[in-house]
Formats: sequence, structure tokens, C-alpha cells
Amino acid sequence: MEKNLYGTLAIDLGNTNTVVAFQDQENTNSILVEIPNITSSPGVIPTAVWFEEKSKILKIGTGAFKMRDKTNSDLYFHSNFKRLIGNPIEKINQKNILSPTECGEKFFKSLWANIPQKYEITRLVLTAPIETYKGYREWLVNLCGELSVDEIALVDEPTAASLGIDIPFGSKIMTIDIGGSTIDMNIVKIEGGEGKSGPIAELLKFKGKDVSSISKQKIRCAEIIGKIGSKIGGKDIDQWIVNYFISDNKYASNLLKAEDIKCKLSSSVIKYENKYKLRLLTNNNQEKDFYLSKKLLEEILSENNLINHLNSLLKDLLNQARGKFCTVDNLSAIILVGGGTQIPLLKEWITEKIPKIQIKSPPPIESIALGALAMTPGVKIKDILNKGLSIRLFNRREQRHFWHPIFCKGQTWPTENPYQLILQASKNNQKIFEIIIGETKKEREYDVIFENGLPKLSEIQSEEEIEKWNQKQIKIELANQSNLGEDNLKLFFKITKKADLLVNCFDIKDKFLGEYNLGNIF
Repeated sequence: MEKNLYGTLAIDLGNTNTVVAFQDQENTNSILVEIPNITSSPGVIPTAVWFEEKSKILKIGTGAFKMRDKTNSDLYFHSNFKRLIGNPIEKINQKNILSPTECGEKFFKSLWANIPQKYEITRLVLTAPIETYKGYREWLVNLCGELSVDEIALVDEPTAASLGIDIPFGSKIMTIDIGGSTIDMNIVKIEGGEGKSGPIAELLKFKGKDVSSISKQKIRCAEIIGKIGSKIGGKDIDQWIVNYFISDNKYASNLLKAEDIKCKLSSSVIKYENKYKLRLLTNNNQEKDFYLSKKLLEEILSENNLINHLNSLLKDLLNQARGKFCTVDNLSAIILVGGGTQIPLLKEWITEKIPKIQIKSPPPIESIALGALAMTPGVKIKDILNKGLSIRLFNRREQRHFWHPIFCKGQTWPTENPYQLILQASKNNQKIFEIIIGETKKEREYDVIFENGLPKLSEIQSEEEIEKWNQKQIKIELANQSNLGEDNLKLFFKITKKADLLVNCFDIKDKFLGEYNLGNIF
């Protein structure tokens, strides 16, 4: 019987290909997940959906591509939808029966349902584009509410790509992504460095609960310095290859064969002049053999002005960056992402254009998913406080007690840094201080009223309700008496992994007075 694996699943939803990778909690090596009739190679799924509304036939990945030659493919076959999710600018193809968000939902849910049962998923990490992050994140939050996994985290794509190849925090990097349908170039600054906090995944779900709205563990995205792109990609290169040999191609299978030989010719072990057979269907449905070499492929790319197009995109990108005081010399690395960047001519092009900067070429398709996995083990996914904690203090001026917050609802725990509080004597000759803890039962409500059609806050607001813990209170005794208003006691509060609220006590001269367990927050 096959042993089950427990750990983190990463899904990088791409516009052309989606990558699924798994990391066992007892092993640092990543596994590219294979799914029969869905993945085209280990971990790689063509981002495509075939959906027939009447019959409810749903296929994704390679299963969807196999249906492309059938009738009504304009209606039922969907691809290139990822870039439209959360993007209000681009126009949507009205021929398809599904909207981009509906395509993404059906694709994602079908993928999730087909993950092999041997993978016991304790955490799911997803990636999101930074240029449409807000809308894309909102779509993901709604989608993830139905998934049966306790922990879900979100990482932005450029940060994941950089972490996959160990780029230092705070670096400025250029990413060139040539996918199936688009070319995207960007320059971003990765969070962190120079004493700043490093990147962190955003927590969307914890212990089965949606914490996307209250979590203080917010994502620290890469900063976009410049971004440029066009709707040209690997599929257009496939079309150029076929059109070189056959004008007015009518067969989708020819494009798949062109893609296969293009990938083969991208290998570094293939000689420049070697020719390889390409068997295509001609217009009379007859097979005919053609031959393609690296040399001829480069000629085809040049004839279709690809290099000139890349030069124009790069020029515009660098002009944008200069407007934000960033030049080529400020870059730490250039990262090549997407299958198209593996074509030798394109690697040579960027090396010649920017010769001084290190070019990183990770696994072109799966690098972002693997980077997301590399990030999340270092991210401590913490629990979220579902109630506030306060300490009771005395207001000397008003001569009454009040509650002072220590930890707020939505804060993460266990705590990394303790909360510090300095207490003053509330009367003369005070030696004993009592620590009384309470928890929030009802939060303060801010009522809005309308006067003459304009909103304003009502004068009377409902007060926050604090309930004292029904536990033995802690009394701290000082060696010497204190006078009214003098600082005399330092308290350091923290919440442990076991959910215990601890306080370390010191006098004003930093003499340790003891550590006390005030109780369990549950």
C-alpha cells in the first residue's frame, strides 16, 4: 500500500500553464504532481477548460486540449482567462459561454478534486500577480472558502520567482516571462533588506476559518518599478512555424507538433545545424514531412520581427524604471520565466543587451510554484486571536479603573516580540501590584447617522465590553514602597505556542521579579 504524504501543496495558476508542486513536511525536496489526463508533464497543466453547458461535460488541462478539434470549440474551449481575473481593463471574449472568473473557478475546483489521494494537504499556498493583486485576491478568497484545507496562504509571483533562486531580500530584479500567450517584462523590488522585514505570505485561512479580513499577517508584496507586455507568446511562435511550411493551417494538431519540436530545439544539447522531422497535416488532410533546425527556427523568428519587438519592449521598460531612479546597474539579476525564454536565440538576445547583469534561468515553467514552496516553510503560519486581551489599570486623574489593551483581535500568535507595559503606583507607599486580565466580549460599535443626506458619527457610541478572567489573580510585591505616580514595574506579555498568556516582571531597575502564567487564552 502506497504511503500517504503530508505537507504543503503549491498551485501557480498561469495564463498558459498551471504548475502543481508538493513538499512533504518531513522532506525538503519538492514533488511535481502528476494527474492522469490533466497534466502534460509532471506538475504542468495547460490552463484550459472545456465546458459544455447542456451536458455539463467538464475537462481541464490536456483533456480540454484534446477536445479543441470538435465542433463549437469557440463556445466550449476556454484559455487565456487567468490574466482577465481581477483585471477590469482588458476586454472579454464574448463568444465563450463562461466568464474568466467562471473559467478559473471550474478549472481550480476540478484540479483540486483530482489531486491524487496520497497527498494529504495540510497547507495550500497560492500565487497572485501583483499588477491585478487586489481583484485577483478577492476572487481567490471567495474561491478558497469552499476548499477543505485548514491553512491557505498567498504569495505574489515575482517574490516567489526570486525566492526560488535565492535572490537576497531588498534586491531589484528584472523578470522576463515569455509564456504561451503573452510576453511580460517587469522590474520589481523585493521586500526586505537594509534592516527591513523580509517578504511574508498572506494568511487567507487558518484552522478552517477565513481570516483574510482580520489577519494581521498581511502580504508584503514586491514593489513594481516598471512593467511592460504584449499579447505575443509561444503559441504565436508555433503558428509561425506551421505557416512557414503550410499557409492557412486549419488543424490544431499541427500547432501541438510545432510546439513539441520548438521545445526540442530549445535544448542545449541539440546542434545548431541538425534538422528534425516535423510531420504536419496539409490542407487536403494528408500528412507531409518537413524539417526544422535551430538555424531555420531563428530565421522564422527574425522574419516575424520577434527580436525587434523584444527590443522595443525592453526600451520602454528601462525608460519606466529610469523615471523611478532605477537603471540597469541597480539590478541584482535577470530572471527568465516561461517556456519561450528557453529558446537559445532569446537567451542570447538578453545576454547581449544587458551583459553585465547575472541571468538566472530556473526551471522555466515551475519556478514560481517551487519558489512559493521555498517561501512558505520559512513563514510561520500563526494562529489568529479571535478576541482582544486587556489589563485593568487605575486612572489616577479620573479616580477610576479602566481596561488597557494588550493584544487585539486579529493579531497573530505565538508572539515573536513581547508587549511591554510600565506601571505607576496609584497611591503612596504602594508595594503590591495586582495583575487582572480581561477579554473582549463585545467590541465598540461606531454608529453612522445621516443629517441632511451627509453621514456623520453619532455622538453616543456603544462601549467595548470587557469581561474579567475567572482565574486567580497575580500579585507582584516590590522590595521597596513606591509613591503615587512613580514608574516602578515593567511587564512583558507574550502568548506561547500552547496559548498561555505569560508575563515577565521586572522592577524599574530591571531586577527580575518572576515569570507568571496568567491563564490560557482559550
